[in-house]
Amino acid sequence: MADYYPYRIATRRGNLWLIWRPGEGDAPDELVVDDIERLLAFHDRKTLQEYCDRDGWELVWEGEATLDLDVVRQWVEHLDHDLVTAGLLLEAWDFLEDLHRSLKTGPSLPAQGPIHDSAYEKIFGGEALEPTAGKEAWTDEETEAVRELLRAGLDLWDHAVLGSGTG
Repeated sequence: MADYYPYRIATRRGNLWLIWRPGEGDAPDELVVDDIERLLAFHDRKTLQEYCDRDGWELVWEGEATLDLDVVRQWVEHLDHDLVTAGLLLEAWDFLEDLHRSLKTGPSLPAQGPIHDSAYEKIFGGEALEPTAGKEAWTDEETEAVRELLRAGLDLWDHAVLGSGTG
């Protein structure tokens, strides 16, 4: 049986709880959607747990994640490096790619190429946002590519939440 993990998204409208499932074998990670391909989102832990209990899914609460998409949105809109950490942007990037793979409708993410690959590699070092990091810091082109990707991902998130099977 696959493991299911609660994934909390913090927004200015309050927390939403999603169900994240790691891919088995070579399968990609995904967020759980309902039968009509809507993102399952819950306003509280209790409702999330009750839903999973009804479907016979055991949630693994250990090390639950929380992602603050409002902070990511502020960075995308205002490019203030004091707002975010490289780790937060990496987590948002990974989450939004999982969301994109999980949904069959809605806005898509831009095609990723060498600029994205380079930016993604640098973000692992944790210094991508530090102007003093030399060649490990993002170039203006990499920064803009990441902002474009995250902006499209946030549009997808907004689409998914408005059309979600919210419990």
